[in-house]
Amino acid sequence: MQRTYKFRLYPTNEEKINIHFVLERCRLLYNRLLAERIAAYKQMGQSLTYYEQKATLPERKQYIPELKNVHSQVLQHVVERLDTAYKAFFRRVKTGEKAGFPRFKSESQYNSFTYPQSGFAIEGKHIQLSKIGKVRIRLHRQPQGTIKTCTVVVKNSKYYACFSCKVENEPLPFSAKQIGIDLGISKLAVTSDGEQIESPQFLRKSEQKLKLKHRTISRKQRGSNRRRKAVNELARLHEKVSNQRKDYAHKQSRKLVNEYGFIAFENLDIQGMVKNNHLAKSIADSGWKGLVQFVTYKAESAGRQVVQVNPSGTSQQCSNCGEMVKKTLAVRVHQCSCGYVADRDENAAINILKLALNNVS
Repeated sequence: MQRTYKFRLYPTNEEKINIHFVLERCRLLYNRLLAERIAAYKQMGQSLTYYEQKATLPERKQYIPELKNVHSQVLQHVVERLDTAYKAFFRRVKTGEKAGFPRFKSESQYNSFTYPQSGFAIEGKHIQLSKIGKVRIRLHRQPQGTIKTCTVVVKNSKYYACFSCKVENEPLPFSAKQIGIDLGISKLAVTSDGEQIESPQFLRKSEQKLKLKHRTISRKQRGSNRRRKAVNELARLHEKVSNQRKDYAHKQSRKLVNEYGFIAFENLDIQGMVKNNHLAKSIADSGWKGLVQFVTYKAESAGRQVVQVNPSGTSQQCSNCGEMVKKTLAVRVHQCSCGYVADRDENAAINILKLALNNVS
């Protein structure tokens, strides 16, 4: 399986200039390749392929000498990146989703480049990056497995190296324990065992600071250095909230995978749910998607099983006798004529577990 390791880079001023030079060359190449694909379709009714555009790179270097200062495989990955964007566009068209045609990238929208096979090497406390230099790296842990690619990312004036590694699965000792999980807003999740996982609501806690940062930006003149600085401060605060949410999801997912051999989630249409103006912020702040993703990939590595089921009716059906007990969202306790009384979300979690077990049996 693939696993990504992310490390902080501490480049010198000269190395920063080199990194941004490569970023800009890649961005301009991406935009040029996209323009050529669009023009080819308008003129000939067909799009250029990945291999056709890749074959033009040597000739481009003759006319644009700056491209010679970028590692050849980094340039090839730009072609692959555009091709991936096109494939994703056609996939969305085919499935009836919002298409989202590939767009031209501004400086703020293009913040990474990739060495797909070679051009990088870890040497002690440094990483040697072709055409850039020997950059200081903080290896807080050693990457496991075989390193396949290295992606350099620039985000909020910070620099990172992300290594995609092929690693062997690390099965955990067998566990016969099974659990169903109902995702919520006031509580991040409620399990079929009755355990409640708190929702830390990191965004809500930082909301006042975020509002002040937005006001500060609105008072600054557009295009000024002070406005740019204020925008960076706001972006760093958003990044902090995102990192807090990810860290919490990682910790909770690790606990679940370590303890349970079979984990059932409800398969929610989160993208559709966030269109609800009343719940969008609370749903996004809960981080449901991150929790499910982290549990899923950790379970795959550990030899656990994760199943997602259609949640329709799970909160209305009695988990004891199967009778449908209609109730509004305001009713938080499930009470059935059979005498069974339980927390609404715990009852739903039990139903989710039963559905998942039926699906795999």
